[in-house]
Amino acid sequence: MICGIDEAGRGPLAGPVCAAAVILPGDFPVEMLSDSKKMNHSSREKASLVIYEKAAAWGIGWASHSEIDEINILQASLLAMKRAWEELASNFNTININIITAIIDGLYSPDIPVKCNPVVKADATVPEVMAASILAKTARDRLMEKYAVLYPQYGYEKHKGYPTKAHREAVLKYGYSPIQRLSFKVK
Repeated sequence: MICGIDEAGRGPLAGPVCAAAVILPGDFPVEMLSDSKKMNHSSREKASLVIYEKAAAWGIGWASHSEIDEINILQASLLAMKRAWEELASNFNTININIITAIIDGLYSPDIPVKCNPVVKADATVPEVMAASILAKTARDRLMEKYAVLYPQYGYEKHKGYPTKAHREAVLKYGYSPIQRLSFKVK
């Protein structure tokens, strides 16, 4: 059994990093999956609903902007992945973890109690990782849209915290937002 694990939000200047862990059943409609970065918003949202409904198991994990500042973005991404795994394992306790291999998108693996295979660009080739990529991206985007309501001057609903010109200009004009990653350069 394969558990795909991926994250979203390593590059932004603000907000948390989000990770997802997903196990798909054999009859999952994998043709709807792709690398989340290559899908449009509507396709990602539709796919995420199907993943939530039909996945054998899934979990979402987060690491906050302050955790990113404290332990660095790589360690925070691995922490979010571990938390996603833990949520999957606790919510779907009928899954026998002894028969699971986790495929992680990237070079590094989180500290979880199953065999892990890090694979660069797995989010473009492994359906379970594609599904994890989609869940992580859509969950993080929704959270950043909520932050946009709290901090409307930063435009989080548009750029989701990524280092766009508009985001950088907002930080220079209004100062750091309460969810700003202080260890990341704004200029």
